[in-house]
Amino acid sequence: MSGKPEVLYRHGDHYCLAFTDLVTGQGVQANQFLIVHGEHTLLLDPGGDLTYIPLNIAITRYINPKKLNYIFASHQDPDIIASIDRWMINSGCQVLVSKLWDRFLPHLLSAHVDKQVGDFNDRVVSIPDRGMRLPFGDSELVILPAHFLHSVGNFQLYDPISKILFSGDMGASIGDDSGAALVTDFAAHIPLMQGFHRRYMCSNKATRLWARMVKQLDVEMIVPQHGLAFKGANMIGEFLDWISDLECGVDRVQQQDYAVPS
Repeated sequence: MSGKPEVLYRHGDHYCLAFTDLVTGQGVQANQFLIVHGEHTLLLDPGGDLTYIPLNIAITRYINPKKLNYIFASHQDPDIIASIDRWMINSGCQVLVSKLWDRFLPHLLSAHVDKQVGDFNDRVVSIPDRGMRLPFGDSELVILPAHFLHSVGNFQLYDPISKILFSGDMGASIGDDSGAALVTDFAAHIPLMQGFHRRYMCSNKATRLWARMVKQLDVEMIVPQHGLAFKGANMIGEFLDWISDLECGVDRVQQQDYAVPS
């Protein structure tokens, strides 16, 4: 475990970093991301206690964690935001999370957090269902709706400067041990995505509408929270076409899936 990030983009004082090797033991592999624009900083899906210490150490090479401005939580899963109490205590960050989940996050806080940092609610930015544009220095970040992919209150983040879409669980892959960072053979990559997407994504209607939205953006890279990234128009196009046609979630359920156990 090196903690050395992959540089997804760097130009001037704007850069995007991916930390891909911080999960150890039995936890599912998960990526964490840092966006920096001058003095402005945002950490995406920082994870739980499993990644808190190594991530905190890793980002100190680039920023002062105590001065972190934002944490973005794409949804409520433990590999996304379970370490929120430690980030709240050890930084002055605000937390960006769906309005559907903001009242659930206090369940992840230790009892002493409010005593140390004040009212948790004062540091939560509730994201409306339609998403929002977040001012970020003299730039902005675009928070995109991705509901039911897989969470009922799910969001993704698009950075117009780097043209990276941080896609959360959309495009996630499990089981690659090549050490690669990018998908190079889409057909060979499908088996690493297919089972996960068929089970976790709500329906083809949701995936199709999502893909249609993404095609309106100028995207040069799609970077999921698990596994490899998609880079370039051809690879991104292949993924969007594949996910648009995928039968998943409620499309696949039958009566036998709702049977009393024998």
